[in-house]
Amino acid sequence: MRFDLTDLRLFLLVAERGSITHGAELAGLALASASARIKGMEESLGAPLLERRRRGVVPTAAGQALLHHARAVQNQIEAMAGDLGAYATGLRARVRLMANTAATSELLREAVPAFLVAHPGIDIELEERPSHEIAEAVANGAADLGIAATWAGLAHLEQKPFFVDRLVVITARNRAGLAGHGVGMADILGEAFVGLSAGHPLQEHIARQAARLGGHLHFRIRVPGLDNVCRLVSQGAGIAIVPESAARHAGRTLRALRLGDDWATRQLNLCARSFEALTPQAKLLAAALA
Repeated sequence: MRFDLTDLRLFLLVAERGSITHGAELAGLALASASARIKGMEESLGAPLLERRRRGVVPTAAGQALLHHARAVQNQIEAMAGDLGAYATGLRARVRLMANTAATSELLREAVPAFLVAHPGIDIELEERPSHEIAEAVANGAADLGIAATWAGLAHLEQKPFFVDRLVVITARNRAGLAGHGVGMADILGEAFVGLSAGHPLQEHIARQAARLGGHLHFRIRVPGLDNVCRLVSQGAGIAIVPESAARHAGRTLRALRLGDDWATRQLNLCARSFEALTPQAKLLAAALA
């Protein structure tokens, strides 16, 4: 078998994105070239690496084995790049960070911009994912660092506290009803909501909690981004459930009510397989976040 580094990186991107087209784009290859490389890898191995499905591809058992080794090779290369950084002109490093919705919103306000300015040679690949997917990705090496809720099962990972995420109900400041300082999910099931886009991790989490109460949320509109949700709510389009930090940054146009359900308060932790084993660049980011 003769797999070069381009082959391994391409396969890693295709497997993580579930698409040869998307993997080829991220690898900077033409689709035909990417397909030929994967076919060549399969012919060299003598076994299929990907199962082609109508909506994309998934690794076969052989593909899963290759994926494990490809990630290990990539981690070793990034570690080498970090160790040689003082000597190699123009060599850049990338740290893969995954965070849930509340953490992403918090990171993008100060921590990540400040880090990028302070470390011009380090790039960050930030992905927003549900907490349980973050825990899995960090455990299997698909992410260097993750910020996830502790309920997602982080016991097998090393952890450092990040912050406490509290979900609140927001309404327009001049909206009638929902008086007081707190409210429960059961009290608002009949309200009209402004929601995040379908499939958004936070919105799916909230919808599951409503389903456990035997109800569902009526969305007047779904939009990308918490800033857009807060803007529409402030103009009277409906109510919404958002992280407390998002409501606080939205200013005085909103009224925030504490969501009293137990699931609405979550401890978010920074996690890694081993903080000591991180690349030098990832260690710098971990120190900045912790």
